[in-house]
Amino acid sequence: MTHPTRDRCECVNALLTANERRRFLRAGARGLAALSTLSVGRFADAARGDPLRILCSGPAGSIPDLVARAVADQLSDTAGLRAVVDNRPGAAGQISVGALKGAAADGSTLLLAQGAIATVYPYLYAKLGYDPAIDLQPVSLASEMLLALAVRPAVLQDVTTLADFIGWIRGHPAQANIGSPGTGTLPHLLEAMLLRKAGVAWQHVAYSGGPPAVTDLLGGQIAALVLPEGLLRQHHAAGRVRVLATSGSARSAYMPDVPSFVEQGHPELVVKEWFAFFAPGRVPKTTVEASSALLREAIARPGLSAAFARAGMTAVSSLPSTLSARIISEQQYWQPVLQANDIRVD
Repeated sequence: MTHPTRDRCECVNALLTANERRRFLRAGARGLAALSTLSVGRFADAARGDPLRILCSGPAGSIPDLVARAVADQLSDTAGLRAVVDNRPGAAGQISVGALKGAAADGSTLLLAQGAIATVYPYLYAKLGYDPAIDLQPVSLASEMLLALAVRPAVLQDVTTLADFIGWIRGHPAQANIGSPGTGTLPHLLEAMLLRKAGVAWQHVAYSGGPPAVTDLLGGQIAALVLPEGLLRQHHAAGRVRVLATSGSARSAYMPDVPSFVEQGHPELVVKEWFAFFAPGRVPKTTVEASSALLREAIARPGLSAAFARAGMTAVSSLPSTLSARIISEQQYWQPVLQANDIRVD
């Protein structure tokens, strides 16, 4: 069965118009041209003292904030750029995208955000304040992380596998309240896919982010929770929660004692949360390519990989064209998932 982390670019034509596809795929992989235009736009100004502004879709201390600041530090080390992180959280990324839309079209501002702003939210929100095909230019991937399903041992003492968990839900439907960091987030979608396939009834509890959801799981207010694994790893190691599965094609390097969803009979549940850099839609392609080349160099640094690993993430970069193709492929994947599970925000 298809899933969003495999290369399925041959199927990207189904949902978008020809014009939309051209907008995403025009950013060709012209590596030599990018190297010859590294002084294009405000990246050169940043090297002379004017800062590069990195808008961030998350608040201070969040996972997007960690990614943005780690890359900003590496840009200083690799290219001598002074980058400042400008946190614009709220409204499922719409505030940060709005700030990007209003930025100058000269390469002086980038956005670091979760991929869902381009792949899921256009089909989740009835009224979205931006068009990803017009307002967001893909620049480079930054990081990826797996998702994990956890239960609190004190609440579900005998539940140690996914099969146990689904059996427990069938026997305790009134207690089957399962949290996620918000409606339409990838953790929520993974939860819906798993439990819809199992044919069980449950109550979804949407939180405004991961930390309050973890607090309620530890306190027993909810029975289970799906989150990025980095937010659950320490609690799992300490025995405060029991992680039942992770969402990679194989076991996670960060929790090798936990079997994947695939191992437990769910090959469709290979899902990665990812974060990427975007430029305003009006920025020249040569500037986007220059920005991408510098970001790829910074993301490849060992220090950044080590910082990401401590948070349960993997550093990964890309050409603009590669990121564009991934966005289109995942749009095709997630739109029917949202429709099948009747997940919509008016």
